[in-house]
Amino acid sequence: MNLFPTRASALHAGLFACALIMTGCSAGQQSQTSSQEPAVNGASGGVGTIALRDVRIRAQVSGAAVQPGESVDLLFVAANQSVTEGDRLVSITSDTGTVTVRPADPEIPAAPDGVEAEATAAPSTAVKADATVKLAKPLANALTYNFVFKFDRAGQVTIGVPVTAGDAPRAEQPSPVSAGH
Repeated sequence: MNLFPTRASALHAGLFACALIMTGCSAGQQSQTSSQEPAVNGASGGVGTIALRDVRIRAQVSGAAVQPGESVDLLFVAANQSVTEGDRLVSITSDTGTVTVRPADPEIPAAPDGVEAEATAAPSTAVKADATVKLAKPLANALTYNFVFKFDRAGQVTIGVPVTAGDAPRAEQPSPVSAGH
């Protein structure tokens, strides 16, 4: 009696079962990076073919809040993901205050053919613009404020915009001096 074909079949069946078990162990798992947020301070959003990234209010809040009548900066990057039509930012409005965009009504050109949507935040077709907000109500840290971005072709989107402390480097705190050490 020849046991070689039986042993070979058993070995193949064992390897196949092992492969199935190993594949089953990873089924339904999510990668650890799938839920990570981008390393930027601002909010993200979009409407139609327009992607808004790193939307944030830059303000140095000392005390409880920045008071009405003062001005703060609204910073953002707008990228057009269309390869055929440019767009234009018509206005930004908020009950937080009056918004003045610089440059006024910026054009957002179409993306070059073949550029992926995720990559449009970096190329020259992305418009890095900013605006000044003359506050109508107090502005505090740790809150978000709704701003409505209206575009000529894409339409409008409301984004909850966070307050950031600004782009200045953190002030170094003096290190405590230990007595006798």
